[in-house]
Amino acid sequence: MLLIKNGKILTMAGTTYEKGCVLIENGKIKEVAQAIEPTNEMEVIDAKGGWVMPGIIEAHCHIGIMEEDKGFEGNDTNEMTDPITPQLRAIDAINPMDTAFDDAVAGGVTSVMTGPGSANVVGGQFVFMKTKGKSMDDLIVKAPAAMKIAFGENPKRVYNSKGKMPSTRMATAALLREALTKAVQYKVKKEKAVAKGEDFEIDFKQEAWLPVLNKEIPLKAHAHRSDDILTAIRIGKEFDVHMTLDHCSEGHLIPEYVASSTYPAIIGPTLTSRSKIEVQNKSFKTPGIVHQAGTLVALTTDHPVIPVQYLSKCAGFAAKEGLGIEEGLKAITINAAIICNVADRMGSLEVGKDADIAIFSGNPMEIFTDTLYTIIDGEIVYKN
Repeated sequence: MLLIKNGKILTMAGTTYEKGCVLIENGKIKEVAQAIEPTNEMEVIDAKGGWVMPGIIEAHCHIGIMEEDKGFEGNDTNEMTDPITPQLRAIDAINPMDTAFDDAVAGGVTSVMTGPGSANVVGGQFVFMKTKGKSMDDLIVKAPAAMKIAFGENPKRVYNSKGKMPSTRMATAALLREALTKAVQYKVKKEKAVAKGEDFEIDFKQEAWLPVLNKEIPLKAHAHRSDDILTAIRIGKEFDVHMTLDHCSEGHLIPEYVASSTYPAIIGPTLTSRSKIEVQNKSFKTPGIVHQAGTLVALTTDHPVIPVQYLSKCAGFAAKEGLGIEEGLKAITINAAIICNVADRMGSLEVGKDADIAIFSGNPMEIFTDTLYTIIDGEIVYKN
């Protein structure tokens, strides 16, 4: 057993202990209380007034699949040979030995949603995973966790250069509708065949859509510009699927429409230059405005666009510009867990949840704050 004592315990579940304790047993949180008496069988961490929080969660990135310092050989982010590739699985391309995972745990990041990029209209399946280990099979929390789709500049640019669809926003939307229509038809045919006890030939590409159509996982929609966000919402509602609005850089221009869609927003990366037209209006004010309109908000570094260990600092800028400290912390813990459909296991310090915990010298959103410990599944994986 592992006991954390004398910490400011931010449970992110409605309770904060100014000086409290967390007890861990068999990789799970056993107790959270003002005081827990240590016993001989307990390893004890004295937090000495540091902030004890749920491990930070990155809700959208490309860690492990776009490896650092390796160029083409380490970049498996985009299969730029076909705009519709739902059958691709991030788990087959992520290298847990990517040095960025060490940076993640040093920043208190204990889990991530990672997967394909936005070159394709349909990029493939994301995975939600822990950030410390040698084998993907041991790190997976949820797979598939989302289906990546993309609007705006990226698919246009990639396939216009190849002289094929899509070279316009019209074609991007049309290809996605076509793919979803075929998937719906496949689902109906399969269900009818199964009901009748008939043989049915499995189509590997179409099978990848079933978790989306069954509302088990969301479409993960890359959309920066307001018109692209609205197109994503339009198609999501048309096919009655769950969706997350990833990047949502102009969400502050249409906050009422984002809120009325009921789709959550994963906002960022914002701590970067305005590198292309569709991010010309990005701002750290966006998360606060979108939150105030009634949307559930998480934040993203879009690693490696911003190094993943700086997610908490991005939350700090968003907090300063209107999101506020409490919501800033929620955006990188419990809100991210809810949006990624893993809140039953992480995102808050509650009995029975995974013991994924970060201990900081103070508020992690402040630049001079140090990560003191990072704990994943009850094991200390980083110690300052």
